[in-house]
Amino acid sequence: MDIEQFRKAGYQAINRICDYYYSLEEKPVASQVQPGYLIQALPDSAPEQGEDFQTIADDYQKLIIPGLTHWQHPSFFAFFPTACTFEGILADLYSTSATNPGFNWASSPACTELEAVMMDWAAKMFGLQENFLNSSGIGGGVIQTSASDSALVAVVAARSRYTKRHPSVKHEDLVIYVTTQTHSLGVKAGLVLGLECRSLEVKTEDDFALRGETLEQAIKEDQQRGKHPFIMIATVGTTSSGAVDRLDEIGQVVSRYPDIWVHVDAAWAGVTLACPELRELAQLANINQYADSFCTNFHKWGLVNFDASSLWVKNRKQLNDALDITPEFLRSKHGDAGTVIDYRNWHLGLGRRFRSLKLWFVLRSYGVTGFQNYIRKSIELNQYFASLVQGSPNFELVTKPSFALSVFRIKPQDQSASVEAANDLNRTFYARLSARPDILLTQTMINGVFCVRFAVGAARTTRAHIDSAWDIIQQEASSALQDTA
Repeated sequence: MDIEQFRKAGYQAINRICDYYYSLEEKPVASQVQPGYLIQALPDSAPEQGEDFQTIADDYQKLIIPGLTHWQHPSFFAFFPTACTFEGILADLYSTSATNPGFNWASSPACTELEAVMMDWAAKMFGLQENFLNSSGIGGGVIQTSASDSALVAVVAARSRYTKRHPSVKHEDLVIYVTTQTHSLGVKAGLVLGLECRSLEVKTEDDFALRGETLEQAIKEDQQRGKHPFIMIATVGTTSSGAVDRLDEIGQVVSRYPDIWVHVDAAWAGVTLACPELRELAQLANINQYADSFCTNFHKWGLVNFDASSLWVKNRKQLNDALDITPEFLRSKHGDAGTVIDYRNWHLGLGRRFRSLKLWFVLRSYGVTGFQNYIRKSIELNQYFASLVQGSPNFELVTKPSFALSVFRIKPQDQSASVEAANDLNRTFYARLSARPDILLTQTMINGVFCVRFAVGAARTTRAHIDSAWDIIQQEASSALQDTA
């Protein structure tokens, strides 16, 4: 493909993307294909001779789009939202047009410097304190692939700090703390690093938030058995219930055990810090006071296309000490002098994509006010949905609404029904919902209770889509009640 052929194909691609979004609401939310559909449709080896690009582009329309679940669909209420804006699409196009590995400042100065500035923009928008800023020279921010990568990097840094302070401690005696509501990222970090990961119990009466007394009891128990807890992964907005761990109590406990690193995973809900009225609920003051590292994903509820997970640390030296490997071929004058950031020492890989361009385009196009309005709109729509649930005799909220997430279930008609019977009823209800093409929600289990999650965040969702979803939910609930009568 030469430049003019690329120009022609690019015009067509943009037109087709626009047509896709014009027709998005008419499509089924989830893909309706069966497993193996694409394996059967594609040849089993690459073509010997190159094909005409028009044929390739047409095959994307014919073969790939039917196999997509449309996460930007206004009736997508599953998992958490995945951001996609036209600004982000264009930024990805620009960034891949001059691709480079971005492993140090010299490889492309604009990539490093824009990322440093964008992470400071975001930190200021969220109200993070000064030592989280790159401009402070003390801590700073970096864009990772996902919150799982951010957590893994934090665990590596925390382990390095702990073992430097306690060189006689054996690797197998180190312990990671998470809760029973924490995302699987904590357990996976333990699996990758060969470390024990202990899940601390959270209670319904505490809104599934980790309390300080539970943490302190675990620390004492582990110390008595010769173990060394070295990191606590706390959460602002858990996946199942949107729970917010009590960072005030956690911080007070950890202040008595200063070698324990506190990582705050706010992959979904961290972007709410952009709204001043939500900062108390999202624990900003405690993040600033107690967190050694903090993560939120712009690619979830933050209008920036995947991947864009932002990680901030209060002390960049502790991160760099854990990850700095500089062979001779990566040395540079500015890197050796310490006058620039070399982001390869802030994550596990060497090369990295030019992701900050997406953040730059989005924040400039929306502005802080536009970003805040989007967050507030999602929360208002969820509050409206929660009010419908609360006003119905057939449903109940399992947890308090959290930001833009509601967790609910059908209320058993027989108040003496067992937990198992209520769970079976709601499994039948969810099975009916998930069989529909016009809506998508996800299930979860919270302390033995089967329930359904309703997460608002798709940029095109309106109150009319909430009303439509509620009608569908009531229809399927009636059928489920009849099926189990």
